[in-house]
Amino acid sequence: MDYLFLAVGLGILLLAANYLVDSSVAIAQRANISNFIIGLTIVGMGTSSPELFVSVSSAISGSGDLAMGNVIGSNICNILLILGITAVIAPFPILKQQRKRDIPILIAVSILLIALANDKLIPGITDNCLSRIDGILFLIIFIAYMMWVILQKGKDPQQAIQEADEQAQSSLAGKNVWLLAGIAVLSLAGLIGGGNLFLNSAKNLARAWGMSEAAIAITIVAVGTSLPELITSVVAACKKNPQLALGNVIGSNLFNILFILGISATIKPLHIIDISMVDYLVMLLAAVMLYFIVHTFKKNSFDRIEGAIFLTVYVGYTVFLLLH
Repeated sequence: MDYLFLAVGLGILLLAANYLVDSSVAIAQRANISNFIIGLTIVGMGTSSPELFVSVSSAISGSGDLAMGNVIGSNICNILLILGITAVIAPFPILKQQRKRDIPILIAVSILLIALANDKLIPGITDNCLSRIDGILFLIIFIAYMMWVILQKGKDPQQAIQEADEQAQSSLAGKNVWLLAGIAVLSLAGLIGGGNLFLNSAKNLARAWGMSEAAIAITIVAVGTSLPELITSVVAACKKNPQLALGNVIGSNLFNILFILGISATIKPLHIIDISMVDYLVMLLAAVMLYFIVHTFKKNSFDRIEGAIFLTVYVGYTVFLLLH
């Protein structure tokens, strides 16, 4: 039954996330909030809401490994698997702001996470913990980054409007505002319920398979909660708009570390037991590989050969986890 509950919980998460995004966008548009701000905040957070609710639920229940493993695994999956598949389907250029700003920030944030989450590297400390202070620091960095992006977008309003129009399309536009509010509330309830169902079944399976919570969080839970990004990126690549995939992945990875772990650790400090340094380093390696593809093969472009390399690394890491 745990396999069934895992699938049902994931299905509820994905469906609820979709309706939460659509209803929130429609309500915000009724309130005359700009499409750009909607796309940057509500839509961006909505696509990562499965990771958010799984990690927050894990933090509240005291499962620090699940909360941390979900974020690490999602970030690895987003870069190595999702961008790898996208590049194999349709190679794409890497824009200047992504090369100069977003990718270096992702690398820096990944290094910061490794430093803050591995307290045992300091002599005399016997417990790895992401504390409330660490969580608040992540949230401050997240707010600063969002403000920076908004101010930079303001320099090119036409581009901002165009990108926002692409991001903030709601299938519920034109519906009654009270109906939209009801859908948003039900979607939120679905996210909470689906997240708990998914979390509990994943923990039961981990015990049944003899796997640690960390390993199953980095594999099954992470891939499951990354499905919205995977589906979005593959569809974008098939429609010859793969650039959308890169922005989606970089934004999602920054959101995962800064906002999701920030919120989770602020609510309840995350005590980490089975997440190994290998897992952290693979997450960092993925971000560094993303930076170096700018300078290899076809410059400033993510091509099929590089996509195949990313997929090979992801498969190798997954096999290592399963055999370890």
